[in-house]
Amino acid sequence: MIDYPRHNKYGWRRWVPSWKLVSGLCLAFLGLLMGAATFAYSQVAIPKVDEAATAQNNVYYWSDKTQMAATGGEVNRQIVGIGDIPMAMQNAVISAENKTFRDDSGIDPMGIGRAVWNMAKGGQTQGGSTITQQYVKNSLLNDQSQTLSRKAKELFISIKVGAEMEKPDIMVGYLNTAYYGRGAYGIQAAARTYFAKDSKHLNPSECAFLASLLKGATYYDPAGSTEIDPKATPAANLQRATERWTWILDEMVKDGHLPSTERAKYPAFPKVQPPKKNAQLTGQIGYLVSTAKANFINNTPGMDEKQMARGGYQIYTTFDKHKVKALEDSIKKVYAEHIDPKKRPKTDTHVQFGGASVDPKTGEIVAIYGGADATKHFTNNADQTGAQVGSTFKPFVLAAAMEYGVRDPKGPEEQDSTTRTIVDPNKSRYSGKNELRIKKYDGTVWTNEKGDEWLQVNDDDANYGPMSLREAMIRSANSPYVQLGMDIGIDQVRDTARKAGLRDSSLVQADVPSFSLGISDPSAIRMAGAYATFANNGERNDPFSVREVKRNSETIYKHEGKTERAFSSAIASNVTDVLRDVVEHPKGTGRKAAIPGRDVAGKTGTTDGNNSAWFVGYTPNLSTAIDMYRFDDDETKQGRKFESMFGTGAQPKIHGSSFPSQIWKDYMTDALKNMKVESFPEPEDLDAEPVFGGGASSPTPTPTETPSQSPSATVTPSQTPSSTPSSTPSSGKTCDVWDWPCSDNGGQNGGQDGGQDGGSTGTPTAPTTPTSPTPTDTATGRPNGGGNGWLGSD
Repeated sequence: MIDYPRHNKYGWRRWVPSWKLVSGLCLAFLGLLMGAATFAYSQVAIPKVDEAATAQNNVYYWSDKTQMAATGGEVNRQIVGIGDIPMAMQNAVISAENKTFRDDSGIDPMGIGRAVWNMAKGGQTQGGSTITQQYVKNSLLNDQSQTLSRKAKELFISIKVGAEMEKPDIMVGYLNTAYYGRGAYGIQAAARTYFAKDSKHLNPSECAFLASLLKGATYYDPAGSTEIDPKATPAANLQRATERWTWILDEMVKDGHLPSTERAKYPAFPKVQPPKKNAQLTGQIGYLVSTAKANFINNTPGMDEKQMARGGYQIYTTFDKHKVKALEDSIKKVYAEHIDPKKRPKTDTHVQFGGASVDPKTGEIVAIYGGADATKHFTNNADQTGAQVGSTFKPFVLAAAMEYGVRDPKGPEEQDSTTRTIVDPNKSRYSGKNELRIKKYDGTVWTNEKGDEWLQVNDDDANYGPMSLREAMIRSANSPYVQLGMDIGIDQVRDTARKAGLRDSSLVQADVPSFSLGISDPSAIRMAGAYATFANNGERNDPFSVREVKRNSETIYKHEGKTERAFSSAIASNVTDVLRDVVEHPKGTGRKAAIPGRDVAGKTGTTDGNNSAWFVGYTPNLSTAIDMYRFDDDETKQGRKFESMFGTGAQPKIHGSSFPSQIWKDYMTDALKNMKVESFPEPEDLDAEPVFGGGASSPTPTPTETPSQSPSATVTPSQTPSSTPSSTPSSGKTCDVWDWPCSDNGGQNGGQDGGQDGGSTGTPTAPTTPTSPTPTDTATGRPNGGGNGWLGSD
């Protein structure tokens, strides 16, 4: 069968194969080759998509659905579906890279030949590889080597993919894995990087440019890449990109993918965004991202940091970019105008501000201020920092008095609601005496575990006579609210704060008199949310920062808020009415926060030792909390503690009525500009009885005049004088609500004008929240170990 050497042939002819032998050998070789190829094809399986090819980052969006930041994953990529990729983009790639894509089997031998021929002529060229081959190389093999084995593997897998996968799936896979330069992987990241828009909004001109980048972004990015190749200058790259962009559009017309009339709309090269520095998380963005990330993880079963690191999540937040900027600007203004660490290193260093703004009707957190810069200051000041809230806690005491009432002194310690008396803020009277000896509800003197009594002091030792709870709130007198808290029961006051929206973990668990003065340390977010409950007429919406989260175009989380009735509308409207007077009355500590033409309610707060200062207030539209304190955020330092603010900003003492109120007013004035002017509801009847506590007795005659609301007035924030005017009314005078300074007992001083919101005198406290405060003689200089050794009014 094999006639070789050839029979009956001599000389050189004996060693030359016959045409039959040559033909047979060729056919046998081809058969073996085809058999091997068939066997190889049958053994090839489409591999799983490589994890690196689908690695994505997480994209955070503002409330208006514009992109805030893309971060949290290892690769700048956001995978989108075919529906988010314009047909113009698909056709641009087909015309530029693989004209036979929709019909080929995954490889294109003729295309490879054309590529070689065009390269030899020096003209424009399509790539030798098909789109299917590029997809296989990028996402299935994740191998860019040029070895023969890789090429063979790619060839067989491409044929298999072409036979078993739908063309749209191949196209979307390719465009989501391709590299477009500037660190952008995938069409969505490229659209955001070069045109600051989502891929679905790209026009044909922009699509043609992005398609040109697939040839090599180093040489086609108009910004240039001289750090990679000195020849890739901006000018040279722009010329190359313009030529290829023009060619691709013309090819799209030639291939029937783009009408000539549409092509005529794009005579000029598209405007490409300049490269941006990697500043995704600087400024407030880092705080916003961390807040939204925590909100998503904490409310999604099975979600954790590891899951988030997979990337690919589109997080739609509640943050309003304009309000965030307004809040930041208002705080920067105070820093620039008043805080000078170089000039006053002992008092102006480590000054921190925090803030949060919440929509009362929904609970949406529209703005926060977490600190100067999230890449330099790592504590989010809008979250819990340990800064005590001071007298901004008093509204919860007042609400508890209306909700639970005070206990009957003659009744058993554990009493139900039928043995309590609901408190009216106008009719009831409590002693405003300085160094008031605090008693239990049954009239016995309260003592701590050492047997020390508690003598409650007022700010700057202001001495008041019996006063209504409205007046005490306006003046921010301590004595009435400390005794009121004891009469109600600290457990009930704590429960009221929880009902409003404060977390139990942030509330001091010790049943001490100073609890009512705000020794707890809720976050600015929670304080804004709790006051929002009053703003929403007693209905609570827990603060949240994430509306919806998607992954691969599928919604995997959606906020489903549940509005709960925390207080009756009667209680909420009365608390609001009292807090309005804190802002609107000429003597109110919060008067500097008044906004002309708007109903405003709020409360100032300052802690003992002047370690922190707050203003928390609201309109029907927004509830906002601002806090200020001094704390070194260098975590490497041992023994860090809150530092006093005496002298900070060239002020003798920082009160909630100073910088926090100024920031609040500046921010809210801007934030409310385009919001509807709304009014608070009129206070409802509480059906309450007059209550007299702290030694106060019913005055004769009983005051009948109910204070009317004062119109809002524009007041320029300034430092309130620290002097305490002395005015001694005649003995036996009956005090009306607005008759200040006044004392039923005669000879006692009225409070200072404006009711400064500083803490009581005493040694500044450590930053940790005490669990069992013990007033001592040395701390306050008071007899019998008295004095408020922890918190003062504001």
